[in-house]
Amino acid sequence: MKLLNNLAASSRQRVDSGLESLLQQAGPDARLQEALSYSLLNGGKRLRPLLVYATAQALGADAEVGDAPAMAVELIHAYSLVHDDLPAMDDDDLRRGRPTCHKAFDEATAILAGDALQTLAFQVLAGSQHPAALDMLASLAQASGPQGMVGGQMLDLQAEGQALTLPQLETLHRHKTGALIRCAVRLGGLAAGADQATLDRLDAYASALGLAFQVQDDLLDVKGDAATLGKNTGADALHHKATYPGLLGLTGAEQKAQDLIREAKASLEPLEGDWTFLLELADWCIERDH
Repeated sequence: MKLLNNLAASSRQRVDSGLESLLQQAGPDARLQEALSYSLLNGGKRLRPLLVYATAQALGADAEVGDAPAMAVELIHAYSLVHDDLPAMDDDDLRRGRPTCHKAFDEATAILAGDALQTLAFQVLAGSQHPAALDMLASLAQASGPQGMVGGQMLDLQAEGQALTLPQLETLHRHKTGALIRCAVRLGGLAAGADQATLDRLDAYASALGLAFQVQDDLLDVKGDAATLGKNTGADALHHKATYPGLLGLTGAEQKAQDLIREAKASLEPLEGDWTFLLELADWCIERDH
């Protein structure tokens, strides 16, 4: 996976550089700017930007076309983490090895920081002047709103303490986690000018990948190391949440993740081009330890 690691490093550098420049113009209040930087430029896997760049590159596009969508999808992801950590939501004290935004600052500042990160995402795309900018804006809005991530978070809150079936759990996570991962791949396809048939294949890949990513997250919450994860483990059990290990057992959940990755890879087989990066990303998704 050396080539994938190189792409991940260059993608991180590109998106972080762009985000740093963006935050320098984010507004007059120093405390809000500090909270934005704290929440956005704090490491993380940068998986979603990587999916944008990897997809666009597989379709023969230059890296530059992925800059705006990569920044936008990471801004939405960062906002979602700030809000998810709030006491009214998941009530987490630790994120990526540091106090969460509302702990480092205060609850009101964290809410405003999340709001600002969300609106900055659409500002970046709207100002990109890419021919597909309108389609990108529509895709990001759908993925991050009530039909996607926000709807999934609502389902997640309502599911606490409830006994969910496997289809119900999959519906929850296809929205909460999967929608933004699917959007990242779609944004990369749109940035590269992919046709509808290719976008459909990419969506099938990303749909399976997003679900596998969540299964692995559930597994890491049970058997992962808190220091490596950068957050407390056992949170799902503490909040009485339905999980894949809870429904399927550890072995069954691991098998589920492997089946989903096979499904993701198979979705790319009919497509022309070199899809090495996305295939390796699929393997990494269930091999990662954080």
